[in-house]
Amino acid sequence: MNNNSEKIINYGLMVLLALIWGSSFILMKRGVEVFTYVEVAILRLVIACLVMIPFVWRKIISTPKKLWVPLLVVAIFGNGIPAFLFTKAQTVLDSSYIGILNALVPLFTFVIAIFVFKTKWKIVNLIGICIGLLGAVWLIAGNGVNFENSNYAWLIIIATLCYAISLNTIKNYLQEMKSIDISGLAFMLVGPPCLIALCFTDFFETLSIAPKAWTALMYISILAIFGTAIALIIFNQLVKRTNAIFSSSVTYLIPIVAIAWGIFDGESILNSHLIGVAIIFTGIYLVNKK
Repeated sequence: MNNNSEKIINYGLMVLLALIWGSSFILMKRGVEVFTYVEVAILRLVIACLVMIPFVWRKIISTPKKLWVPLLVVAIFGNGIPAFLFTKAQTVLDSSYIGILNALVPLFTFVIAIFVFKTKWKIVNLIGICIGLLGAVWLIAGNGVNFENSNYAWLIIIATLCYAISLNTIKNYLQEMKSIDISGLAFMLVGPPCLIALCFTDFFETLSIAPKAWTALMYISILAIFGTAIALIIFNQLVKRTNAIFSSSVTYLIPIVAIAWGIFDGESILNSHLIGVAIIFTGIYLVNKK
């Protein structure tokens, strides 16, 4: 496969991830309308775990012991902690504000990659990250940003730092594993404790008496299967195919999908949106420039 074909596949995976993850906010929103943020996060992890078990349970024995610590890091920082932080923030912050802060992932990834893992870089890569972040801010600010309850912004900042730790771990310690194995085993580490925790919540009572509870559970299931399990398999594959910095750039595309959802709901697109999209793609190009 030539270099151009590789690039097409890599950018295609990035766009697919943006479509999936860009739709996750509305799914979380539908979930927390009925269930608590803790229940939504737990359900997301448990359902994703159940989906992945049939594909990876044989790997429990054959996986080398040296890989279980990095897998635990991915499970906690890539799956567990962010699931709770994002759903908690979704109950308070505007999606636009969350979208801006989510664009911090590539910046944190870049910093960890060069200072912890000594990844080679050029000034053009740093410029690309700054431009991409600027594009994300420009794009979201076109609709106005509500900074009320901004103390909750720290939840998203911590979550983006967790993502950066996870994907640097995948790139540097789990390169030899298949993407589906990384995702599946990571979920198997957080899924069982979450299933136990679910029994101590009001989930089952809410499911039996609350209006639209089953509909909310359907949205959460879609979020878990597509926005969590399948998306992480694709993301881990992208990390292995490229690098941690390029892969994290998918967060710049997520606001574009959010705008598409807004149009679907009858919102209008502004010239500032088009300018923001152009800035974002420029940043992604520079981040990936050799």
